[in-house]
Amino acid sequence: MTTSTMTEKTVHVGGKDIFYAETGEGPVAVLLHGGGPGASGVSNYSRNIDALASSFRVIVPDLPGYGRSTKGVDQSDPFGYLADAIRDLLDDIGVDKAHLLGNSYGGACALRLALDTPGRVGRMVLMGPGGIGTTRGLPTPGLRSLLAYYGGDGPSRDKLETFIRDYLVFDGAAVPNAVIDQRFQSSIDPAVVADPPLRRPSGRNALETLWRMDFTRDKRLSSLQTPTLVVWGAADKVNRPSGGRMLADTMPNCDLLQVSNAGHWVQWERAEFFNDVTRTFLSA
Repeated sequence: MTTSTMTEKTVHVGGKDIFYAETGEGPVAVLLHGGGPGASGVSNYSRNIDALASSFRVIVPDLPGYGRSTKGVDQSDPFGYLADAIRDLLDDIGVDKAHLLGNSYGGACALRLALDTPGRVGRMVLMGPGGIGTTRGLPTPGLRSLLAYYGGDGPSRDKLETFIRDYLVFDGAAVPNAVIDQRFQSSIDPAVVADPPLRRPSGRNALETLWRMDFTRDKRLSSLQTPTLVVWGAADKVNRPSGGRMLADTMPNCDLLQVSNAGHWVQWERAEFFNDVTRTFLSA
């Protein structure tokens, strides 16, 4: 649980409000959360903020579409939209260069930001990042569950509990009911229900959007020099662990760590181990 004293602010950049929390001192580390229903920065990193704030100035935004930030995401280029928003946030608060930690959707945001503006990123830690082989093969059961949340008869607590306990983590029983309750309430914000930030591309340009969201088709990946640690839960049912090997084989300065007894939420499921490894890597 996070106990550090945090400041909370909202900045208006690029025509949108971005909420962020901040604590700690030292090199800047930006923590980018995943895209599951009801996600937010502080809730997703509740087991990591204190540990990292002992060594870093930790900035934890709510990505556009989530939490207390402006709702809605440009569905023609979601990862580019997120990366632009976080870069605008860093510009506004006077941060020229930062380490990026990104889980799933946030990992895709971090990777896109580094590809577009590599000079702005020190090191990266990517946990089961999205956008790795997304146009190769059928979606995983976890991703299908995630993308179906706002479809059909709409969001429900049962749907969310199934996604979290059956697909998000290795041990579903370890997730407190309070976590699910909190995320469900956030997920049914009328502005989110009206315009879900994470959904399957549709329309005549759907294939083009999918290709744009698949980093393995981005030729810049093989020349990205940013030191990167990819951390992937061995039991990830949302994004396939084979994506980690794909990144390690493509990126020139990429280390790969596959974590046992963990699914898609490594930083929460194996928090102490993750915090130690991350502090060491970012301090190298």
